[in-house]
Amino acid sequence: MLTDILPFSFEIDTVAIAGASLWSLALYLGFFPCSEWVIEQLNRWFNFAERSLYTSQTEFEKTRKARESQNAFYASLFSIVPFLGIGTLCNWGVEISLGRSWAISIGILACIGSGIYELGRRDGQSSD
Repeated sequence: MLTDILPFSFEIDTVAIAGASLWSLALYLGFFPCSEWVIEQLNRWFNFAERSLYTSQTEFEKTRKARESQNAFYASLFSIVPFLGIGTLCNWGVEISLGRSWAISIGILACIGSGIYELGRRDGQSSD
């Protein structure tokens, strides 16, 4: 176990992690156009930052497709970070106002509601 390796002990609040993750998923689904925008901006920034590492244009163009794919993958992974922060705040607010047991329940309801909303939004876009 991890506590056997480290010389100190620490507590992991699994209820808070689960609640924050549920709220993050609900916010990510509910604000999907915003999350797509975050992915696009992170991808642009990663591509720009990586471009400054190359001195020659030919070397940059040689591996461009693979690097852009890798940057898109990293951007999609890191796009959850702002939603994790806001989800943690939402979970904390529900825990303070309604109690610890309600935080998970309302997080699940928020996930279901935002998932249904996202399905309806995509269906509405496809029928236009």
